[in-house]
Amino acid sequence: MIKSMTAYAGSEASIGDLTLNCELRTVNHRYCDITLKLPEHFRFLEADIRGMLSAKINRGKIECALSYKKRAKNTQLFNINIDAVTALLNATNQIEEQMQAALSFSALEVLAFPGIQQEPESDKTQLNEGVAHLVKQTLVQLLQVREREGAQLKVLIEERCHKMQEFVAQASLRMPQVLQLIRTKITDRVTELVITPDFDRLEQELVYLTQKLDITEELDRLNTHITEVLRVLNSNEPIGRRLDFLMQELNREANTLGSKSTDTEMTQISIELKVLIEQVREQIQNIE
Repeated sequence: MIKSMTAYAGSEASIGDLTLNCELRTVNHRYCDITLKLPEHFRFLEADIRGMLSAKINRGKIECALSYKKRAKNTQLFNINIDAVTALLNATNQIEEQMQAALSFSALEVLAFPGIQQEPESDKTQLNEGVAHLVKQTLVQLLQVREREGAQLKVLIEERCHKMQEFVAQASLRMPQVLQLIRTKITDRVTELVITPDFDRLEQELVYLTQKLDITEELDRLNTHITEVLRVLNSNEPIGRRLDFLMQELNREANTLGSKSTDTEMTQISIELKVLIEQVREQIQNIE
């Protein structure tokens, strides 16, 4: 199953008095590159989340973002850090001794000071299980998106491979005519220039030139590489790098076909092949 490296998924879940949100984004990358954006007191989950993601995704830049909101309760309780309040008031008294006129402040201002209010400790076991379930649920959605987009990429690549096969077939049919035209053209030209041409030597030169311009091997390799691309597309393993290599080989053969061409039609076939190969290469950049 082909998987695209470009996808997005998001999920939400309730854990205790928290509403958690998980977002996963992936884009193309040569390797598996994971970036986590976690709230500070979720840092203890980082290793587990990385393990879950790397177990299912082999290639791509992955961004996982976790955020949360506390749900309001019917009876809102404030947990006050008394030690922090005492330290704050003592520090305030010392500062006021150095001031000409003391400034009063309210209890609400004290509550707003960092560290005065304490959040109750979360149950780490419950949090770990809840976050793991949320990430796995989001990951399933992400993989489904990657597979759907991968299926679309497969169709596009197969269409272009079949078009390439058609052009290779045209070149194979055209090649005998091209070689015969070359032989006729050279023979006529030599006959015009030489009164008594050495036809044995001329035949040897024509055989050499025909071999030099023969593109049978290039056409065979093009067909072989295209067949391999179609086979690889049905593989269950990550195939992006292998397809990229095959595109390089196809492009090399298409270039050789163009360089050997002495015929307008063959040159056009070479150009069309390179256009199709480049289109496939662009699609392959998004395949895992």
